[in-house]
Order: sequence, then C-alpha cells, then structure tokens
Amino acid sequence: MIPVLESRIDIVMRIAVCVKQIPDPATPYELAEDTHRVVRPNDQVLDDTDRFGVEVGLQLAENNDGTVTLYSMSPSGSLQGIRQALAMGADKAVIIDDESLAGSDALTTSRVLAAAMEREGFDLVIAGTESTDGYSGVVPQQIAELLDLPSLTFARKVEAADGVVRIEQQTAGGYDVVEAPLPALLSVTSGVVEPRYPTFKGIMQAKQKPIDTLTVEDLDFTADQVGDAGAGQTITSVEPVPSREAGEIVEDDGEGHLKIVALLEQVKVI
Repeated sequence: MIPVLESRIDIVMRIAVCVKQIPDPATPYELAEDTHRVVRPNDQVLDDTDRFGVEVGLQLAENNDGTVTLYSMSPSGSLQGIRQALAMGADKAVIIDDESLAGSDALTTSRVLAAAMEREGFDLVIAGTESTDGYSGVVPQQIAELLDLPSLTFARKVEAADGVVRIEQQTAGGYDVVEAPLPALLSVTSGVVEPRYPTFKGIMQAKQKPIDTLTVEDLDFTADQVGDAGAGQTITSVEPVPSREAGEIVEDDGEGHLKIVALLEQVKVI
C-alpha cells in the first residue's frame, strides 16, 4: 500500500469523503423517455473513481486516530455501493435521499452535500475529480466555495503535518506543490493510491455500520430549491451518436504516400 501521510497531525481528524452510487458500468445505461435522465436501478455500485478518495481518507484516518464519514446524494436503493465503501473501512455514511432531488444540477448537488457536511462537522473533505456518470468535474470546487474552504485539486500525493495539508497537484507538465491549513478540501486523481479490497471481515462489519438518511427538509431546503425546479439547466432532447462512417481504402500502387499527403493537406494538418 502506498503511504499517503508522511507526518502525523496531533488531532483527531473528522474526514468527510464524497462518494456516489452509479449504475454498473458493465450494464448499458437507460434514459427515461420523458425526462432523459439516467434510470437508476435498485442495485448500484460505488463509482470507481471514488474508491481512491475513500482510500486516501482511510490512510489519513489511520495515521491520526481519525474517522471517515461517507456523504452521498442519490437514491439509496439497496445501498450496494455505499456498503462497498463501508466494507473498505469507512466508519459511517450519510445519504441524502429525497424524490424532490431528481434532476438536480451540479450546483444543487454541491449545496446539498455541503449542507450535510456542515450539519455533521468535518476537518477535511475529500472527493474524486469527477463522477463517471456525470463528468461535470465542478462539484469539489463548488463545495469548497460553499463551505469557505481552501481547495486543493488534482492531488496525486498527499502529506499532512501541524494542521497543514500539502499535495502534489497534477499538471499537464508535471506537478505543483500546493498547501493549505485545515480545514480544507482536496480532490484526488485516480493514481494517488492503490485502493484496498474489502476483506470478508470488512464486508460483514459493513452491515452493522450506521447509515443516516436525510431529506431536503432535514437540511432546510425547500422543494423549489432542488431538483428540476432548482436546476439551472433543462435537457430538451437526447440523440444517439452518429455511427462512424466507413473509411476510404487506398491501394498502394507505389504512390500511396502521395494520397496520404493530399488528405493531410485537405484537413490542414500540413
């Protein structure tokens, strides 16, 4: 296991980790004909990108006698995905499950998750960079803004000491070293750690761990602030991606390279 925390913080850390249940990627997604939204089955799995955030949280908690609480806004269903994260070692989960949340945009999701974390209390918030069923990539930064936290994004390595969290932030050309005082929020890349596999003991213990279910009323939201009513966007139509057209076959009679050059010039590559 790759060590995340190289120095110890002499406090008990309350670590909040954002996770999401999604339909199994191995199963084709279905869209509702009337709303064009993903039809979410009763059995959903933990978003694979969130496993990295859970693992970072667990390693930090183990080095600081801390706790890891999962936060998720989604239909509870069978809680298969949440139990997967609990089986890895998280202590508890807070689920915001309310029919009025259907159709919520990224900003509403951020507001709801931020309100739930503020209600429970935290020292550090961890999230993946984006979910694999939404790909908006803005929820972590929005949560940080709503909670007035410094935001450390795209972390490929995490260290902490003396109330400060320091990361190597992945960039196109390498990495930057960024640090901020706690409390803070950080989003982690998929390569930051190697997520652990749940043990049989962990799977059995997960069945007994607390899962708190909240509604929008518990978080002081009204129905017109969430879901379709509170969203700043509307899906008007969905069309299938056009099939890829067959390519052109060129028989090389010794001057095939000239045809390639002509095609490159046509698309203005050269």
